[in-house]
Amino acid sequence: MKLLNAAVFLILVPTLMPALDPLSTSVFMGGAAVAWQLLSPHSWLKCSLLECCNMKDTLNLSAIKMDLEQKVFGQHLAIQIVLKALSTNMYSKWPRKPLVMSFHGWTGTGKSFVSSIIAENLYQLKIPRRRFVHHFSPVLHFPHLSHVHLYKDQLQNWIRGNVSACPRSLFIFSEMDQMPHGLIDSITPFLGYREEIDGVYYGKAIFLFLNNAGGDKITEIALDYWRRLKRREDIPAEKLQSLLSEEIFRNRRGGFFHSQLIQKNLIDYFVPFLPLEYKHVRECVREELRVQGHPEDEDLITEIASAMIDYPREEGLYSSKGCKTVATRVTLSI
Repeated sequence: MKLLNAAVFLILVPTLMPALDPLSTSVFMGGAAVAWQLLSPHSWLKCSLLECCNMKDTLNLSAIKMDLEQKVFGQHLAIQIVLKALSTNMYSKWPRKPLVMSFHGWTGTGKSFVSSIIAENLYQLKIPRRRFVHHFSPVLHFPHLSHVHLYKDQLQNWIRGNVSACPRSLFIFSEMDQMPHGLIDSITPFLGYREEIDGVYYGKAIFLFLNNAGGDKITEIALDYWRRLKRREDIPAEKLQSLLSEEIFRNRRGGFFHSQLIQKNLIDYFVPFLPLEYKHVRECVREELRVQGHPEDEDLITEIASAMIDYPREEGLYSSKGCKTVATRVTLSI
């Protein structure tokens, strides 16, 4: 109806022109053009001023690739898997199921950072898309174990409603190791191989699960490779993904304990984030100095990075906090 009204409005414009002087005509035509853009469902102007969901303009893969390769350190496996997963999903016109990835690793290794890069580039246009990125924290959104049944209904309704509004929606679940047992299984129907559920298509949705569970297993394998004088780059991604699937399924403290999502193979990729070595922490410090607008100071970079390497106690190879506290340390040291 809005488009019809706009069309009629513009058809009548020529009949009104003779009554207007040149300046008024220009203003009138400019206003008409703006009105047309605002009334069009996916116009560039409307999408600039108001948030809209444009199915033809999603996933800025080139920007994601550049950010991952330039700003994420020591995570060649994670970058490789994430780029493969996103490109496969993007180049399929109608994906058969939503893209589901589970990020695993120690704190500070880049899980939240990578998810934020994906969120920032969910759409080609560099415009905030907060309406289509949904972040869930167990502590904040699901704090009471006695309310799990209520949370299940709320979570289903939230996902159903938002995917109905925009098929290319992103759902990020942080701290999955603190998720109430059984809660995440409530979204199982949305993650399967189905064309539609009650008239809603979920194939373009993306689900990211962030989990510290499995981090010790990843570090154990990386450390074993180092002790055997093998490169971390030689660790096979397939081996880690298989181990992570088994590890979190049996972990009683995690939200995936005996989860249907794993039993039914609905998680497409288990993404390992390796522990960060001294050279990786140095790059984090260097990047933080740049972000805060300070010149590179090699002595300061060495000082901060060296102080953060603390695991194992004997070898002193990894940072148990990753790059988690780098920003604070840089601020305090300047």
